[in-house]
Amino acid sequence: MRYHSTNRDLNRGIATEYATFSEALFTGIAPDGGLFMPVEIPPFSESDFRALRGKPYSEIAYAVLRKFIDAEIDGETLKDMVKDTYSFDIPIESIEPSTHLVRLDRGPTASFKDFAARFMARMMSHLRRNDQQITILVATSGDTGSAVGEAYKGADGFRVYILYPEQEVSPIQKQQLDAIGENVQALSVSGKFDDCQNLVKRAFADSDLVTLNLTSANSINIGRLLPQIVYYVYAYSSLMDDLKPVVFSVPSGNFGSSLGCELARRMGLPIEKLVIAVNENDEFPRFLETGSYEIVHPSRVCLSNAMNVGNPSNLARYFDLYGGILTSEGKVHRMPDLEQMRQYLLSISVSDAETVELIKEVYEEKGLLIEPHGAVGVVALKRFRETGNRTPAICLETAHPGKFQDILEQLLHIEIDMPNSLLTYSGRERRVDHLENNYEELKTYLTDRH
Repeated sequence: MRYHSTNRDLNRGIATEYATFSEALFTGIAPDGGLFMPVEIPPFSESDFRALRGKPYSEIAYAVLRKFIDAEIDGETLKDMVKDTYSFDIPIESIEPSTHLVRLDRGPTASFKDFAARFMARMMSHLRRNDQQITILVATSGDTGSAVGEAYKGADGFRVYILYPEQEVSPIQKQQLDAIGENVQALSVSGKFDDCQNLVKRAFADSDLVTLNLTSANSINIGRLLPQIVYYVYAYSSLMDDLKPVVFSVPSGNFGSSLGCELARRMGLPIEKLVIAVNENDEFPRFLETGSYEIVHPSRVCLSNAMNVGNPSNLARYFDLYGGILTSEGKVHRMPDLEQMRQYLLSISVSDAETVELIKEVYEEKGLLIEPHGAVGVVALKRFRETGNRTPAICLETAHPGKFQDILEQLLHIEIDMPNSLLTYSGRERRVDHLENNYEELKTYLTDRH
Protein backbone atom coordinates (compact mmCIF):
# COMPACT_ATOMS: atom_id res chain seq x y z
CA MET A 1 0.00 0.00 0.00
CA ARG A 2 1.36 3.40 -1.01
CA TYR A 3 0.19 6.86 0.04
CA HIS A 4 0.02 10.10 -1.92
CA SER A 5 -0.56 13.73 -1.00
CA THR A 6 -3.85 15.53 -1.51
CA ASN A 7 -1.78 18.35 -3.07
CA ARG A 8 -0.02 16.07 -5.55
CA ASP A 9 -1.43 17.74 -8.68
CA LEU A 10 -0.82 21.35 -7.65
CA ASN A 11 2.60 21.65 -9.29
CA ARG A 12 2.37 20.39 -12.85
CA GLY A 13 5.49 18.81 -14.24
CA ILE A 14 6.78 17.69 -10.84
CA ALA A 15 6.89 13.93 -10.39
CA THR A 16 4.43 12.57 -7.84
CA GLU A 17 6.15 11.09 -4.80
CA TYR A 18 4.62 8.19 -2.93
CA ALA A 19 5.18 7.30 0.71
CA THR A 20 5.10 4.02 2.55
CA PHE A 21 2.81 3.72 5.53
CA SER A 22 5.71 4.27 7.96
CA GLU A 23 6.86 7.35 6.09
CA ALA A 24 3.36 8.81 6.11
CA LEU A 25 2.91 7.93 9.78
CA PHE A 26 6.08 9.62 11.01
CA THR A 27 5.94 12.57 8.61
CA GLY A 28 2.35 13.48 9.50
CA ILE A 29 1.91 16.04 6.72
CA ALA A 30 3.26 15.51 3.21
CA PRO A 31 6.25 17.63 2.14
CA ASP A 32 4.01 19.68 -0.16
CA GLY A 33 1.67 20.56 2.72
CA GLY A 34 -1.04 18.10 1.74
CA LEU A 35 -2.45 15.17 3.68
CA PHE A 36 -1.58 11.56 2.95
CA MET A 37 -4.19 9.29 1.37
CA PRO A 38 -3.99 5.64 0.30
CA VAL A 39 -3.48 5.38 -3.47
CA GLU A 40 -6.12 2.64 -3.56
CA ILE A 41 -8.98 1.75 -1.21
CA PRO A 42 -8.74 -2.00 -0.54
CA PRO A 43 -12.11 -3.72 -1.05
CA PHE A 44 -14.07 -6.08 1.17
CA SER A 45 -16.24 -8.69 -0.52
CA GLU A 46 -19.75 -9.54 0.64
CA SER A 47 -18.40 -12.77 2.11
CA ASP A 48 -15.75 -10.77 4.00
CA PHE A 49 -18.45 -8.67 5.65
CA ARG A 50 -20.62 -11.68 6.43
CA ALA A 51 -17.64 -13.38 8.11
CA LEU A 52 -17.36 -10.40 10.49
CA ARG A 53 -20.96 -10.63 11.69
CA GLY A 54 -21.00 -10.52 15.51
CA LYS A 55 -17.21 -10.60 15.87
CA PRO A 56 -15.49 -8.69 18.70
CA TYR A 57 -14.07 -5.26 17.97
CA SER A 58 -10.44 -6.38 18.01
CA GLU A 59 -11.02 -9.04 15.34
CA ILE A 60 -12.80 -6.55 13.08
CA ALA A 61 -10.00 -4.03 13.64
CA TYR A 62 -7.45 -6.63 12.57
CA ALA A 63 -9.43 -7.53 9.43
CA VAL A 64 -9.73 -3.87 8.38
CA LEU A 65 -6.31 -2.52 9.32
CA ARG A 66 -4.21 -5.35 7.92
CA LYS A 67 -5.36 -4.35 4.43
CA PHE A 68 -3.56 -1.02 4.88
CA ILE A 69 -0.47 -1.87 6.91
CA ASP A 70 0.27 -5.62 6.85
CA ALA A 71 3.35 -5.08 4.66
CA GLU A 72 5.05 -3.25 7.54
CA ILE A 73 3.59 -4.93 10.64
CA ASP A 74 3.37 -8.73 10.62
CA GLY A 75 0.04 -10.37 11.26
CA GLU A 76 0.74 -11.76 14.73
CA THR A 77 2.12 -8.44 15.95
CA LEU A 78 -0.90 -6.63 14.55
CA LYS A 79 -3.25 -9.07 16.30
CA ASP A 80 -1.48 -8.43 19.60
CA MET A 81 -1.72 -4.66 19.05
CA VAL A 82 -5.45 -4.60 18.46
CA LYS A 83 -6.16 -6.92 21.39
CA ASP A 84 -4.15 -4.67 23.70
CA THR A 85 -5.65 -1.47 22.27
CA TYR A 86 -9.33 -2.41 22.31
CA SER A 87 -9.80 -3.77 25.80
CA PHE A 88 -12.91 -1.76 26.71
CA ASP A 89 -16.64 -2.05 26.02
CA ILE A 90 -18.50 -0.54 23.05
CA PRO A 91 -22.19 -0.46 24.13
CA ILE A 92 -24.93 -0.04 21.53
CA GLU A 93 -28.32 1.41 22.56
CA SER A 94 -31.57 1.83 20.69
CA ILE A 95 -33.08 5.29 20.51
CA GLU A 96 -35.92 4.10 18.27
CA PRO A 97 -36.57 0.71 16.61
CA SER A 98 -34.60 1.71 13.51
CA THR A 99 -32.11 4.11 15.12
CA HIS A 100 -29.14 2.99 17.19
CA LEU A 101 -26.50 4.82 19.20
CA VAL A 102 -22.95 3.43 19.37
CA ARG A 103 -21.20 4.62 22.52
CA LEU A 104 -17.53 5.16 21.78
CA ASP A 105 -16.95 6.74 25.20
CA ARG A 106 -15.69 3.89 27.39
CA GLY A 107 -11.96 4.17 26.74
CA PRO A 108 -9.34 5.48 29.20
CA THR A 109 -10.17 9.17 28.55
CA ALA A 110 -13.91 8.64 27.94
CA SER A 111 -13.70 9.73 24.29
CA PHE A 112 -13.93 8.10 20.87
CA LYS A 113 -10.46 9.55 20.27
CA ASP A 114 -9.07 6.72 22.44
CA PHE A 115 -9.69 4.19 19.67
CA ALA A 116 -7.32 5.75 17.15
CA ALA A 117 -4.85 7.40 19.56
CA ARG A 118 -4.06 4.19 21.45
CA PHE A 119 -3.56 2.18 18.29
CA MET A 120 -1.42 4.89 16.72
CA ALA A 121 0.83 5.05 19.78
CA ARG A 122 1.38 1.31 19.63
CA MET A 123 2.15 1.42 15.91
CA MET A 124 4.65 4.25 16.33
CA SER A 125 6.36 2.57 19.25
CA HIS A 126 6.72 -0.62 17.19
CA LEU A 127 7.99 1.09 14.03
CA ARG A 128 10.24 3.72 15.65
CA ARG A 129 13.99 3.19 15.41
CA ASN A 130 15.52 2.72 18.86
CA ASP A 131 17.70 5.82 18.53
CA GLN A 132 14.93 8.03 17.16
CA GLN A 133 13.44 10.81 19.31
CA ILE A 134 10.00 11.90 18.07
CA THR A 135 8.24 15.17 18.91
CA ILE A 136 4.47 14.99 18.62
CA LEU A 137 2.68 18.30 18.22
CA VAL A 138 -1.10 18.17 18.62
CA ALA A 139 -3.84 20.76 18.28
CA THR A 140 -7.02 19.79 20.11
CA SER A 141 -10.53 21.20 20.32
CA GLY A 142 -11.31 19.12 23.38
CA ASP A 143 -10.87 15.36 23.35
CA THR A 144 -7.99 14.59 20.98
CA GLY A 145 -5.34 16.02 23.27
CA SER A 146 -6.12 13.98 26.36
CA ALA A 147 -6.55 10.78 24.32
CA VAL A 148 -3.22 11.29 22.57
CA GLY A 149 -1.50 12.35 25.77
CA GLU A 150 -2.62 9.29 27.70
CA ALA A 151 -1.78 7.00 24.77
CA TYR A 152 1.83 8.26 24.61
CA LYS A 153 2.36 8.92 28.31
CA GLY A 154 5.59 7.26 29.41
CA ALA A 155 6.39 5.98 25.90
CA ASP A 156 10.14 5.85 25.27
CA GLY A 157 11.41 8.18 22.56
CA PHE A 158 8.37 10.48 22.42
CA ARG A 159 7.80 14.06 23.59
CA VAL A 160 4.23 15.33 23.27
CA TYR A 161 3.00 18.94 23.21
CA ILE A 162 -0.75 19.58 23.21
CA LEU A 163 -2.12 22.97 22.13
CA TYR A 164 -5.69 23.80 23.12
CA PRO A 165 -7.83 26.99 23.01
CA GLU A 166 -7.84 28.22 26.60
CA GLN A 167 -11.45 29.46 26.60
CA GLU A 168 -13.11 26.68 24.56
CA VAL A 169 -12.66 23.41 26.41
CA SER A 170 -14.91 22.18 29.21
CA PRO A 171 -13.61 22.23 32.82
CA ILE A 172 -13.29 18.43 32.77
CA GLN A 173 -11.44 18.49 29.44
CA LYS A 174 -9.04 21.14 30.77
CA GLN A 175 -8.43 19.09 33.90
CA GLN A 176 -7.58 16.09 31.74
CA LEU A 177 -5.25 18.02 29.44
CA ASP A 178 -3.35 19.76 32.23
CA ALA A 179 -2.85 16.67 34.39
CA ILE A 180 -1.35 14.06 32.04
CA GLY A 181 2.28 14.72 33.01
CA GLU A 182 5.56 12.84 32.40
CA ASN A 183 6.57 13.32 28.73
CA VAL A 184 3.35 15.18 27.87
CA GLN A 185 3.05 18.98 28.14
CA ALA A 186 -0.21 20.94 27.84
CA LEU A 187 -0.12 24.38 26.21
CA SER A 188 -3.13 26.68 26.53
CA VAL A 189 -3.32 29.15 23.63
CA SER A 190 -4.99 32.55 23.44
CA GLY A 191 -7.14 31.71 20.43
CA LYS A 192 -9.43 29.17 18.87
CA PHE A 193 -8.90 25.61 17.71
CA ASP A 194 -8.24 26.78 14.15
CA ASP A 195 -5.48 29.02 15.54
CA CYS A 196 -3.91 26.07 17.37
CA GLN A 197 -4.14 23.99 14.23
CA ASN A 198 -2.49 26.70 12.13
CA LEU A 199 0.38 26.99 14.63
CA VAL A 200 0.96 23.24 14.38
CA LYS A 201 0.90 23.29 10.57
CA ARG A 202 3.40 26.16 10.47
CA ALA A 203 5.75 24.20 12.71
CA PHE A 204 5.60 21.21 10.35
CA ALA A 205 6.52 23.46 7.42
CA ASP A 206 9.43 25.15 9.25
CA SER A 207 12.81 23.77 8.15
CA ASP A 208 14.40 25.22 11.30
CA LEU A 209 12.59 22.57 13.35
CA VAL A 210 13.61 19.55 11.28
CA THR A 211 15.88 18.24 14.06
CA LEU A 212 12.86 17.85 16.34
CA ASN A 213 11.46 15.03 14.16
CA LEU A 214 8.00 16.58 14.33
CA THR A 215 4.88 14.62 13.60
CA SER A 216 1.21 15.00 14.43
CA ALA A 217 -1.29 12.81 16.21
CA ASN A 218 -4.34 14.75 15.00
CA SER A 219 -6.58 13.10 12.43
CA ILE A 220 -4.44 14.85 9.80
CA ASN A 221 -2.06 11.92 10.43
CA ILE A 222 -2.92 8.81 8.44
CA GLY A 223 -2.24 6.75 11.56
CA ARG A 224 -5.16 8.45 13.31
CA LEU A 225 -7.43 8.26 10.29
CA LEU A 226 -7.33 4.57 9.35
CA PRO A 227 -8.43 3.13 12.74
CA GLN A 228 -11.59 5.23 12.48
CA ILE A 229 -12.82 3.03 9.63
CA VAL A 230 -13.30 0.26 12.16
CA TYR A 231 -16.15 1.98 14.10
CA TYR A 232 -18.43 1.67 11.13
CA VAL A 233 -17.62 -1.90 10.15
CA TYR A 234 -18.06 -2.96 13.78
CA ALA A 235 -21.36 -1.12 14.26
CA TYR A 236 -22.74 -2.50 11.01
CA SER A 237 -21.55 -6.05 11.79
CA SER A 238 -23.16 -5.85 15.23
CA LEU A 239 -26.55 -4.61 14.08
CA MET A 240 -27.31 -5.39 10.43
CA ASP A 241 -28.21 -8.60 8.58
CA ASP A 242 -27.93 -9.63 4.92
CA LEU A 243 -25.91 -6.58 3.84
CA LYS A 244 -28.92 -4.28 3.97
CA PRO A 245 -28.24 -0.54 3.43
CA VAL A 246 -27.66 1.73 6.40
CA VAL A 247 -27.41 5.45 7.17
CA PHE A 248 -24.70 6.79 9.47
CA SER A 249 -24.98 10.15 11.22
CA VAL A 250 -21.58 11.34 12.46
CA PRO A 251 -20.89 14.36 14.74
CA SER A 252 -18.10 16.15 12.90
CA GLY A 253 -15.48 18.80 13.69
CA ASN A 254 -12.23 18.17 11.85
CA PHE A 255 -14.00 15.48 9.73
CA GLY A 256 -11.63 12.61 10.55
CA SER A 257 -14.33 10.33 11.98
CA SER A 258 -16.77 10.90 9.14
CA LEU A 259 -13.98 10.30 6.64
CA GLY A 260 -13.50 6.89 8.24
CA CYS A 261 -17.14 6.23 7.37
CA GLU A 262 -16.61 7.36 3.76
CA LEU A 263 -13.60 5.03 3.45
CA ALA A 264 -15.67 2.16 4.87
CA ARG A 265 -18.29 2.84 2.19
CA ARG A 266 -15.63 2.76 -0.50
CA MET A 267 -14.36 -0.55 0.90
CA GLY A 268 -17.82 -1.95 0.22
CA LEU A 269 -19.88 -1.35 3.37
CA PRO A 270 -23.47 -0.72 2.11
CA ILE A 271 -23.85 2.85 3.37
CA GLU A 272 -26.77 4.55 1.66
CA LYS A 273 -26.05 8.02 3.04
CA LEU A 274 -23.43 9.57 5.29
CA VAL A 275 -24.89 12.44 7.31
CA ILE A 276 -22.05 14.73 8.35
CA ALA A 277 -23.52 16.50 11.39
CA VAL A 278 -21.92 19.84 12.30
CA ASN A 279 -22.78 22.52 14.81
CA GLU A 280 -23.16 26.18 13.82
CA ASN A 281 -19.81 26.06 11.98
CA ASP A 282 -21.59 25.40 8.72
CA GLU A 283 -18.90 25.77 6.04
CA PHE A 284 -19.47 22.29 4.56
CA PRO A 285 -23.30 22.31 4.46
CA ARG A 286 -23.08 25.63 2.61
CA PHE A 287 -20.53 24.20 0.19
CA LEU A 288 -22.72 21.20 -0.67
CA GLU A 289 -25.68 23.52 -1.18
CA THR A 290 -24.00 26.31 -3.18
CA GLY A 291 -20.74 24.90 -4.55
CA SER A 292 -18.82 27.78 -2.94
CA TYR A 293 -16.43 27.05 -0.08
CA GLU A 294 -15.96 29.77 2.52
CA ILE A 295 -14.34 29.01 5.86
CA VAL A 296 -15.96 30.20 9.08
CA HIS A 297 -13.47 32.58 10.66
CA PRO A 298 -13.37 32.94 13.53
CA SER A 299 -15.07 29.66 14.28
CA ARG A 300 -18.35 29.91 16.18
CA VAL A 301 -18.45 28.92 19.84
CA CYS A 302 -21.00 26.16 20.47
CA LEU A 303 -21.91 23.73 23.25
CA SER A 304 -20.38 20.92 21.19
CA ASN A 305 -16.98 22.55 21.63
CA ALA A 306 -14.84 19.83 20.04
CA MET A 307 -16.66 20.60 16.78
CA ASN A 308 -15.89 24.33 16.78
CA VAL A 309 -13.89 24.05 13.56
CA GLY A 310 -14.30 26.58 10.76
CA ASN A 311 -11.98 24.93 8.23
CA PRO A 312 -11.82 21.14 8.75
CA SER A 313 -8.45 19.69 7.78
CA ASN A 314 -9.87 16.41 6.55
CA LEU A 315 -12.07 18.17 4.04
CA ALA A 316 -8.98 18.13 1.80
CA ARG A 317 -9.22 14.34 1.83
CA TYR A 318 -12.90 14.45 0.85
CA PHE A 319 -11.99 16.71 -2.06
CA ASP A 320 -9.27 14.26 -3.06
CA LEU A 321 -11.66 11.29 -3.04
CA TYR A 322 -14.10 13.18 -5.26
CA GLY A 323 -11.47 14.49 -7.69
CA GLY A 324 -10.85 17.97 -6.22
CA ILE A 325 -8.04 19.84 -4.49
CA LEU A 326 -8.48 21.95 -1.35
CA THR A 327 -5.46 23.52 0.37
CA SER A 328 -5.01 23.78 4.13
CA GLU A 329 -5.84 27.49 3.89
CA GLY A 330 -9.27 26.63 2.48
CA LYS A 331 -8.56 27.57 -1.14
CA VAL A 332 -10.25 25.45 -3.80
CA HIS A 333 -7.78 24.68 -6.58
CA ARG A 334 -9.99 22.15 -8.31
CA MET A 335 -13.65 21.47 -7.70
CA PRO A 336 -14.64 17.96 -6.68
CA ASP A 337 -17.49 16.13 -8.41
CA LEU A 338 -20.21 17.98 -6.52
CA GLU A 339 -23.10 15.90 -7.84
CA GLN A 340 -21.43 12.68 -6.75
CA MET A 341 -20.69 14.22 -3.35
CA ARG A 342 -24.35 15.12 -2.97
CA GLN A 343 -25.36 11.56 -3.88
CA TYR A 344 -23.51 10.02 -0.94
CA LEU A 345 -23.01 12.88 1.52
CA LEU A 346 -25.38 15.18 3.34
CA SER A 347 -24.16 17.76 5.83
CA ILE A 348 -26.55 19.37 8.31
CA SER A 349 -25.82 22.27 10.67
CA VAL A 350 -27.42 22.03 14.12
CA SER A 351 -27.96 24.99 16.46
CA ASP A 352 -27.27 24.99 20.20
CA ALA A 353 -31.01 25.39 20.79
CA GLU A 354 -31.71 22.20 18.85
CA THR A 355 -28.90 20.44 20.70
CA VAL A 356 -30.35 21.34 24.11
CA GLU A 357 -33.87 20.33 23.07
CA LEU A 358 -32.64 16.91 21.91
CA ILE A 359 -30.69 16.25 25.11
CA LYS A 360 -33.81 16.95 27.16
CA GLU A 361 -36.10 14.97 24.86
CA VAL A 362 -34.00 11.81 24.82
CA TYR A 363 -33.50 11.87 28.58
CA GLU A 364 -37.17 12.51 29.39
CA GLU A 365 -38.56 10.01 26.87
CA LYS A 366 -35.90 7.28 26.84
CA GLY A 367 -33.92 7.79 30.02
CA LEU A 368 -30.73 8.05 27.95
CA LEU A 369 -27.98 10.58 28.60
CA ILE A 370 -26.46 12.14 25.46
CA GLU A 371 -23.81 14.85 25.57
CA PRO A 372 -23.81 17.80 23.12
CA HIS A 373 -21.72 16.19 20.34
CA GLY A 374 -23.79 13.02 20.17
CA ALA A 375 -26.91 15.18 20.33
CA VAL A 376 -25.83 17.06 17.19
CA GLY A 377 -25.61 13.72 15.36
CA VAL A 378 -29.08 12.64 16.47
CA VAL A 379 -30.66 15.99 15.57
CA ALA A 380 -29.09 15.83 12.10
CA LEU A 381 -30.49 12.34 11.60
CA LYS A 382 -33.96 13.52 12.64
CA ARG A 383 -33.71 16.33 10.10
CA PHE A 384 -32.69 13.80 7.43
CA ARG A 385 -35.67 11.63 8.37
CA GLU A 386 -37.95 14.54 7.46
CA THR A 387 -37.25 13.66 3.81
CA GLY A 388 -39.20 10.44 4.38
CA ASN A 389 -36.17 8.16 4.51
CA ARG A 390 -36.67 5.20 6.88
CA THR A 391 -33.47 3.26 6.24
CA PRO A 392 -32.02 1.85 9.49
CA ALA A 393 -29.59 4.37 10.96
CA ILE A 394 -26.64 4.41 13.34
CA CYS A 395 -25.46 7.49 15.27
CA LEU A 396 -22.20 7.90 17.16
CA GLU A 397 -21.86 9.11 20.74
CA THR A 398 -18.35 10.50 20.86
CA ALA A 399 -17.73 11.42 24.51
CA HIS A 400 -18.98 10.37 27.93
CA PRO A 401 -21.69 12.70 29.29
CA GLY A 402 -19.52 13.21 32.37
CA LYS A 403 -17.17 15.35 30.27
CA PHE A 404 -19.98 17.90 30.16
CA GLN A 405 -21.13 17.48 33.73
CA ASP A 406 -21.93 21.13 34.41
CA ILE A 407 -23.99 21.62 31.25
CA LEU A 408 -26.00 18.40 31.58
CA GLU A 409 -26.68 18.69 35.31
CA GLN A 410 -27.95 22.22 34.79
CA LEU A 411 -30.17 21.19 31.84
CA LEU A 412 -31.59 18.00 33.31
CA HIS A 413 -31.50 18.77 37.06
CA ILE A 414 -29.74 15.50 37.82
CA GLU A 415 -26.42 14.36 39.26
CA ILE A 416 -24.22 12.55 36.77
CA ASP A 417 -22.22 9.53 37.86
CA MET A 418 -18.67 10.15 36.75
CA PRO A 419 -16.72 7.21 35.30
CA ASN A 420 -13.42 6.21 36.90
CA SER A 421 -11.65 7.28 33.71
CA LEU A 422 -12.53 10.90 34.56
CA LEU A 423 -12.27 10.73 38.35
CA THR A 424 -8.60 9.73 38.17
CA TYR A 425 -7.60 13.21 36.96
CA SER A 426 -8.89 15.08 40.01
CA GLY A 427 -6.00 13.92 42.17
CA ARG A 428 -3.22 14.61 39.71
CA GLU A 429 -0.89 17.58 39.69
CA ARG A 430 -1.61 20.03 36.87
CA ARG A 431 1.14 21.17 34.54
CA VAL A 432 0.27 23.69 31.83
CA ASP A 433 2.10 26.53 30.08
CA HIS A 434 0.44 29.44 28.29
CA LEU A 435 1.19 30.73 24.79
CA GLU A 436 -0.16 33.67 22.85
CA ASN A 437 -1.48 32.98 19.35
CA ASN A 438 1.97 33.70 17.93
CA TYR A 439 4.06 31.25 15.91
CA GLU A 440 7.44 32.70 16.88
CA GLU A 441 6.54 32.20 20.54
CA LEU A 442 5.71 28.54 19.89
CA LYS A 443 8.92 28.07 17.89
CA THR A 444 11.03 29.53 20.68
CA TYR A 445 9.22 27.41 23.25
CA LEU A 446 9.97 24.21 21.35
CA THR A 447 13.60 24.99 20.49
CA ASP A 448 14.40 26.02 24.05
CA ARG A 449 13.34 22.59 25.30
CA HIS A 450 15.28 20.47 22.82
